[in-house]
Amino acid sequence: MWKRGLYCVLAATVLLSACGNEQQTKEQNVQPEEVTEEQVEVKEVVLPYVTPFTGERVASEIKMRPILATINNHPQARPQSGLASADVVYEMLAEGDVTRFLVLFQSEIPQNIGPVRSARDYFIDLAAGLDAFYLAHGYSPEAQTMLYNGVVDNLNGMQYDGTLFKRSSDRKAPHNSYISGENVRLGAEKIGASLLYQKKVSYTFYEEDENVNIGMQVNQFNVNYSNNDQFNSSYTYNPADETYSRQSGGIETVDFLTNEPIALSNILVFEMDHSIIDNVGRRDINLTSGGSAYLFHKGAMREILWENRDGVLKAIEANGNEVKLVPGKTWVHFVPSYPGIEAFVTYTE
Repeated sequence: MWKRGLYCVLAATVLLSACGNEQQTKEQNVQPEEVTEEQVEVKEVVLPYVTPFTGERVASEIKMRPILATINNHPQARPQSGLASADVVYEMLAEGDVTRFLVLFQSEIPQNIGPVRSARDYFIDLAAGLDAFYLAHGYSPEAQTMLYNGVVDNLNGMQYDGTLFKRSSDRKAPHNSYISGENVRLGAEKIGASLLYQKKVSYTFYEEDENVNIGMQVNQFNVNYSNNDQFNSSYTYNPADETYSRQSGGIETVDFLTNEPIALSNILVFEMDHSIIDNVGRRDINLTSGGSAYLFHKGAMREILWENRDGVLKAIEANGNEVKLVPGKTWVHFVPSYPGIEAFVTYTE
């Protein structure tokens, strides 16, 4: 009897052992499920607004009126403050061989602007066409009349020296007048001038996926106003970031506030009629007649035209369409039509 019970126990043990071995074998033969990473599509976010004078996309609409400041370009005024924040810099002759900058701020207003220098009548014409809030310190007789007659909303250091405009102790007059971004706003409020962007002036830019009309390859070029190298400029194209560096008088152009070199996407050269109007050597520049022009961007140069359209100086194709610029900052040179643009611009292919 006990033998039969023993047989039953042994049989049950064998059966359980067999089942266990079978289960273990099954578990060993089961391959783990392959875990695959879920493919997540990352969509590029396209910012909804475009800056009027740089063509760059931004998150918020630009509502600031353009601010145009007359900036000193005498060697004793360098390096200037605020150039890196400028959307556009216009460079032109003031008197003799000395050039001066008209610096357009809209995308951002720098902490400090300067050294600020005196106005000329054609500076004011340019500001009026842009509907810009105009900054200067001093004026020629013609410019003084225009400013007193309210041709443009403006602040002038002659009226606000030591208040809105501050003198730097590090430099000598007339190379030491500055105005802060905060004082630009306070000054506009003081004189009752709006800083809202009302006349919707702008340049025209390529879209991101558009093919750029390149032209002839030119990696280095010069804009020479005279034999005085202090006021001549040289540009070098940097393929890595598709911008140009600038030198003046053999020294790289940097912003005093950041100590960083400026980087430009477009350089325009407009040929204009110039004339000397007094014994000081002050000039008159014709901003209305249009003429020949050069465009440099993407490491290339091509010949174009320029026109004054409703007070705004535009680069124009031969068919009358506005030239498209590469998004980024732009430098614009005005050079005399005599002896002509080819005499002032030299380049190597």
